[in-house]
Amino acid sequence: MAAGSTPGTFQGPLWRAIAVFRFASVAYAIAMVALNAGGYAHPLAAVPALVVLVGWSLAAAYLYSRPEWRRWPLLIADLAVTLAVLLASPWVVGRAALDAGAASLAVAWQAGPVLSWAVSGGRRRGATAALIVGAADLTVRAKLTQSSVTGLMLMLLAGVAVGHVARLAVESEQRMQRAVELEAATRERDRLARGIHDSVLQVLALVQRRGAHLGGEAGELARLAGEQEAALRSLIATPLSGVDSDVDLRVLLQAHAATTVSVAVPATPVRLPTRVAREIGAAVGAALDNVGRHCGPQTRAWVLLEEEAGGVTVSVRDDGPGIPAGRLAEAAGQGRLGVAQSIRGRIAELGGSVEIVSVPGEGTEVELRLRVGA
Repeated sequence: MAAGSTPGTFQGPLWRAIAVFRFASVAYAIAMVALNAGGYAHPLAAVPALVVLVGWSLAAAYLYSRPEWRRWPLLIADLAVTLAVLLASPWVVGRAALDAGAASLAVAWQAGPVLSWAVSGGRRRGATAALIVGAADLTVRAKLTQSSVTGLMLMLLAGVAVGHVARLAVESEQRMQRAVELEAATRERDRLARGIHDSVLQVLALVQRRGAHLGGEAGELARLAGEQEAALRSLIATPLSGVDSDVDLRVLLQAHAATTVSVAVPATPVRLPTRVAREIGAAVGAALDNVGRHCGPQTRAWVLLEEEAGGVTVSVRDDGPGIPAGRLAEAAGQGRLGVAQSIRGRIAELGGSVEIVSVPGEGTEVELRLRVGA
């Protein structure tokens, strides 16, 4: 987990609870000093120590309330202030009083940075802070007593337990966010599906029925309309997958193989999140559709999938006549957004990039690059 968190997260109540704990423990520390100051080696020196406790509690409550500041500089400063108060205890309280069982100046307040580290970084970070603070508490005492060891164990258990709860809170928030996104995507897909069913699917079905008995190009168009209708119905009927599942991108790309389309993929699976793999497959399908539509059905095309460190690259190359200079910008200006939306738009939404290289008379290459896990 990151040291910081965003506003409104499930961690918010934990940070507020730590602020309340700091003020409550400061009140307890003041009470303990008031009761035991008569036996201190330097009782007047306890006053500035209490001022530090109160001042830092106020500062920490404000600083930790800002998610962008919950990072290492603040965490280290929090721990350093606590260690300074602890290490001052032998001189203020007196080594003899501490050995006799007197509490240090920080008392329970020293658990504040342990809780902050645990909420910011989970069990390991909380345990680390507990061990550092506990070791400092043990060093100010000449004798190792059962009570001092018990205090260390309590802090260690608190750091681990609070860190575990904080991690569960973050994971729960992430799951909820994914569920909300999936629900929103499902609703939007259902809305689009209704519109497609009432318009595009009915037109494709009508073309298929009217042209089924015709021959020549009209019959071919009817057949293609029927295939597209079936593919579109399958697309809008397929339930959205959870974002945690993944698929082998090779399978999606090999589905595009045909007599005029050659697909080359690695020998080992290239597993990607379902949504990412499907968007890449759809972009490749759009690129191949452009080849057939603008270069002719007999134009050959090649699809190459490469898996690199941290990402994948898919290249779609054809031996067609190429794209004239400025044609893509002209098509976008005319509202023909096949390349702009079906290819560039899909990959851009995934955080990737698209490069189109075309030389008149030598064909076109569309290269899709996407980083995975960045």
